[in-house]
Amino acid sequence: MPGVGSRPATLDRIALVDVNNFYVSCERAFDPSLEGRPVVVLSNNDGCVVARSPEAKALGLKTGVPWFQIARQAERWGLVARSSNYELYGDMSARVMELLGRFGTWQQVYSIDESFLGLQGDAERLQATGRQLREAVARHVGLPVCVGIAPTKTLAKFANHVAKHNPDDGRLGGVMAWDSVPRGSVEALLRRLPAGEVWGVGRKTSARLEQLGIHSIADLRDADPGWIRSRFSVVLERTVLELRGTPCVPDVDESAGPAQVIFSRSFSRPVTTQAEMAEVMNVYAQRAAARMAAQGQRARVLTVTAGTSRFTGEDGSVARTVALDRATADPVAITRAAAAAMRSVMSEGIPYNRAGVMLSGLESAAQQNPMLEVFESAEPDRHVEDVLGAVRGRFGAGAIGLGQGGLVEQGQWSMRREFASPQYTTRFAEVPVVRA
Repeated sequence: MPGVGSRPATLDRIALVDVNNFYVSCERAFDPSLEGRPVVVLSNNDGCVVARSPEAKALGLKTGVPWFQIARQAERWGLVARSSNYELYGDMSARVMELLGRFGTWQQVYSIDESFLGLQGDAERLQATGRQLREAVARHVGLPVCVGIAPTKTLAKFANHVAKHNPDDGRLGGVMAWDSVPRGSVEALLRRLPAGEVWGVGRKTSARLEQLGIHSIADLRDADPGWIRSRFSVVLERTVLELRGTPCVPDVDESAGPAQVIFSRSFSRPVTTQAEMAEVMNVYAQRAAARMAAQGQRARVLTVTAGTSRFTGEDGSVARTVALDRATADPVAITRAAAAAMRSVMSEGIPYNRAGVMLSGLESAAQQNPMLEVFESAEPDRHVEDVLGAVRGRFGAGAIGLGQGGLVEQGQWSMRREFASPQYTTRFAEVPVVRA
């Protein structure tokens, strides 16, 4: 017990902040009429359910169910469908992450709707900070979040899980700070919940643990780390140590960059001609090049792919990989290479229903030899990516492009988004207008 007048101990803790039902919450932020109604967000081409509101979950709808199987019942259920609005979701994610970064001593963005933060303070202060995080995101971005605060990332994930699945618990209020919960309550929870609820423990691993007599999270925590490593992996050994309060999950090396950049989509209707596939390559190659340039990367290798639906009975899947003349993010060179590569392998008349462009052999633009700039600058397309990037940065991703990639309306093969909501935050013409 601390002595009279002593200050509470300052703790170094990790918070995991997660946006609740992220895609649906983004839709509701700009359309309050969706509150309290069952809502689903659909995958590319409005194919399957990829996100559900709590009300949609209560109807028994599962992730992955095809939309055509439930479309007829939608009106009877009062179910609302929305096409995936990736432009909106990406922008809303960026706003949330920037706001969260103001609260932590460090930040690691884990996914589009999750972020780890470093927090400091005594138990009471940590709980208060968690609630400030929730209030700030709700007020400034309009999205609901839950917060888990604990000594390790694994325990923070677990604390977040508890906060999210107990929304009516007034003591938590959407925030579970590990040091503020009575030890007896935490222990009872760890002994009641199965080991499969732990971050990183998949279905197969959970089944193997069951066979070895490890049923609950507490059982996994109390297992011998060395024995776990010998039977499973060093990753699961780290999980055991994290459950004991020892941080050992490494951070993602953001400076390393991605190993590859991929732009891949399904079509709203099959593409059967060389001319239409050339349009596809024009658009997809530019999108991939833009993503890569935004990351400060250059590619040495390009791969194009196209495939047929398994329901057509025709196996027309094709792919080709080519080496680029130099490490580049030049959209002209990449688009030409993609079109030529696809032209050499696709067959007219085959109903392709998807295609993709992958850029690999990536290296940082800063790694290129400046002595070569004198020779490369003579190429007219050398800095096209810089011009396009500057325009997109100021006016939006769809503001400019080359050929078909610069048109607002893409070909009839473009992705179907029948239930798309406006791009409220990224397209000027669709910015909400408020009148008083």
